[in-house]
Amino acid sequence: MSALLKKEMRLSALLLTYLFIVFGAMTLLPGYPILCGAFFICLGIFQSFQSAREANDIVYSALLPVAKRDVVKGKFQFATFIELCGFLLMAVLTVVRMTVLADALVYRHNALMNANPFYLGMALLIFGLFNVILVGGFFKTGYKLGKPFVIFSIVAFVVIGIAEALHYFPGLQVLNAFGLDHLGLQLALLAGGILAYILLTVLAYRKACADFEKIDL
Repeated sequence: MSALLKKEMRLSALLLTYLFIVFGAMTLLPGYPILCGAFFICLGIFQSFQSAREANDIVYSALLPVAKRDVVKGKFQFATFIELCGFLLMAVLTVVRMTVLADALVYRHNALMNANPFYLGMALLIFGLFNVILVGGFFKTGYKLGKPFVIFSIVAFVVIGIAEALHYFPGLQVLNAFGLDHLGLQLALLAGGILAYILLTVLAYRKACADFEKIDL
């Protein structure tokens, strides 16, 4: 673990951010758009960014004997750490729903998205978009968070709405597979989500480094 990540976790992060990881447990909620759990995990990260900004954390970090790109790296490492903790919780509970609870009537009669690998892939897409729009957007100025968060919120709920609607289109019912049905396709969709998350995060990090270098703090 890098020194700057430790600094983010111990000094910059709010307890609230860690508590919001528990929203990954929304995976178990029937009759609810469970992808909202990914949004709330991102909301927790946003709260830490907002608190750090008010404490002039970015200026403090820039004054440390590290390169400016390392300051960016610390923030991205913190965001991805929280996201992956939330994703791990969501993945474990998804496996529970796909196995132990596969035939539970409360889920079989659920009109909304089922917990399966496609759901996990979409959660990773939301996390990747957060890294691009909010984390990357923050480093365009080093202090503006309101506009990036509003944009992310709109984009995230559009993605959630599309993901919830897709399995109602003819031929796409397999996206809402129960248990181990269509597992090969489901795992392929999860792999797509993993790839999207990695690409979005790497591209956001590189652009954020370039943007932050231009800022005169």
